[in-house]
Amino acid sequence: MQMSPYLLFDGNCEEAFEFYEQSFGATIESLTRVEDTPAANQFPAEGRKKIMHGRLKLGDQVLLASDAPPGRYHKPQGFSVSLDIQSAEEAERVFAALAKNGSVTMPIAETFWAQRFGMVNDRFGIPWMVNCMKIAEKAA
Repeated sequence: MQMSPYLLFDGNCEEAFEFYEQSFGATIESLTRVEDTPAANQFPAEGRKKIMHGRLKLGDQVLLASDAPPGRYHKPQGFSVSLDIQSAEEAERVFAALAKNGSVTMPIAETFWAQRFGMVNDRFGIPWMVNCMKIAEKAA
């Protein structure tokens, strides 16, 4: 069993995935447009270029998303997508990318559990937690 976040965007899923691909070094595996599905005729013409389903691969994990149907988008709340990053430098780089034109809710800094931890809402309104764990000290 695998659990994968599924995000809904307000018409800018493709732009968000391109941003995440560049920021994370991820790969967009698929972006299926409404117009390429049997449901195309159920959408207004201006909505048929929107993304019905997208898949982004980062390492062995996936992030799934789509554009919300017209009139059904709600601002994300009550969750964060958490990124565990191996180096403090990479955590700072990813955090800075997410923060550009977004809003920082907790600046990235050292904490009692992490070399770096920070929270940010990116420019698409998606809440993220960026975490780089401290290396456990070896017992004497």
